[in-house]
Amino acid sequence: MTEEISLREKRFNKWITVISIAIPLVVALLFGYKIPNAKPLSFLPPIYAGINGLTAILLVVAVLAIKNGRQSLHQKLMTTNIVLSALFLVMYVAYHMTSETTIYGGEGFLKYVYYFILLTHIVLSISVIPLVLITYSKVYLDDFESHRLWAKYTFPIWLYVALTGVIVYLMISPYYQY
Repeated sequence: MTEEISLREKRFNKWITVISIAIPLVVALLFGYKIPNAKPLSFLPPIYAGINGLTAILLVVAVLAIKNGRQSLHQKLMTTNIVLSALFLVMYVAYHMTSETTIYGGEGFLKYVYYFILLTHIVLSISVIPLVLITYSKVYLDDFESHRLWAKYTFPIWLYVALTGVIVYLMISPYYQY
């Protein structure tokens, strides 16, 4: 029985590694590619910022649900958060494949704050991919103790990424060209 779990976990870990490397690489490649003659999808930034905000709210609700013994609700909310994150990523890439990069136009101290938030948001958004996948996989492996341990690290990072996604949007939105 333990050997079967170990094999399943190894398979999960291989896929988690592949996905965790592939997503940032594909996003970086697509980020640099502009679709010729494409109309800018300028309506997307407030939508994907809203998705980040909704994800942050649902993450908190999911934690409250599990703390109150509502395992089924917790699982549904966390699955919803993964779907929302994937939807965000598709919209984010689509926007950047059709639009020029917007440069933050603020000055002084706020400029440093913006770039600090942006940099930490980007770095942690990459690192949260394997964390989310590992944490989620532990449930499917019926390893709830490991799931809880991983979730203690995954939750605050994912929440930070979701919240800072909204903050980055709010700070740069006055400088969008559309």
